[in-house]
Amino acid sequence: MKIAIVGPGALGSYYGAKLCQAGHEVHFLLRSDYEAVRQNGVWIESEEGNFQVHPHAARASEEIGASDLVIIGLKTTANHVLPQLLPPLTGSNTTVLTLQNGLGNEAAVAAVVGPERTMGGVCFVCLNRIAPGRVRHIAHGNVVLGEFGRPAQPRTQRICQTFTDAGVTCKTTMNLEQARWEKLVWNIPFNGLGVASAAGIDTVLQGQIAPGAKMKNCLTTDLLLSDPGWEGLVRELMMETIAAARAQGMDIPGSAADKQIERTRKMGAYKASTLIDFERGRELELGGLFLEPLRRARQAGVPCPRLAALCEVLAQMAGL
Repeated sequence: MKIAIVGPGALGSYYGAKLCQAGHEVHFLLRSDYEAVRQNGVWIESEEGNFQVHPHAARASEEIGASDLVIIGLKTTANHVLPQLLPPLTGSNTTVLTLQNGLGNEAAVAAVVGPERTMGGVCFVCLNRIAPGRVRHIAHGNVVLGEFGRPAQPRTQRICQTFTDAGVTCKTTMNLEQARWEKLVWNIPFNGLGVASAAGIDTVLQGQIAPGAKMKNCLTTDLLLSDPGWEGLVRELMMETIAAARAQGMDIPGSAADKQIERTRKMGAYKASTLIDFERGRELELGGLFLEPLRRARQAGVPCPRLAALCEVLAQMAGL
């Protein structure tokens, strides 16, 4: 397949490299990492085995042209550029797959390329970009693929097999929206509290940062789970997320919280992507990860006081 990776940060680089290693014609649409990837390729550091690949490097979509599969790894804060980036990559048989976190991303893609070309994927993987063109794979890596607004199709299975053949654990879902909410059970507490922990637990509970308050160090996942207060808040946020999903007809059991927490304990001192963005002074992905889930919870009549307070603190920390 001819595959274009739009937004090859940690996530896009990892899966793009795996597909490139499997023999596909992979093109990376790059900005700051262009020279590094053009000259040295992409290096993946992993306990499963280090490897290096040399995908095609491009600075503009027009250099790549129509592709069989377009994979979006951009931060959702950059979705406003999709109308410029996607059309040159899209032909009559192109599938566009967004691997972005949160809710509403498939709709943003479909608005540009059409719903029939749009797929979504939920990734359960621990990755960090450690240098231009270099990614550290820490744990996991499985992907769940689904269609936008419809059950899985034959092409869903074909693309799933493409990932599987590249050494990526992959499965399909008949309900992509439920898969996204299942991921939010992890994303909301660990991405959110990783950042908001700098304001202190009392502030997060109250939902208001006092004027002149001093920020503390942000907490990695292991520190959140080693403190009874923070772990309790993690669980409360998870249960609110599960309740919101269930009110919308999604069958997510309460036991999902325990499973996610135990899985996270094995990850060690992991920094979620929102925490890394905060530390690097980047715009935070608040919309699809926090604000949209809260909006839908309220629309479904589910009170989510912990999530509402978390959203308030994150918005204040982001300067919104």
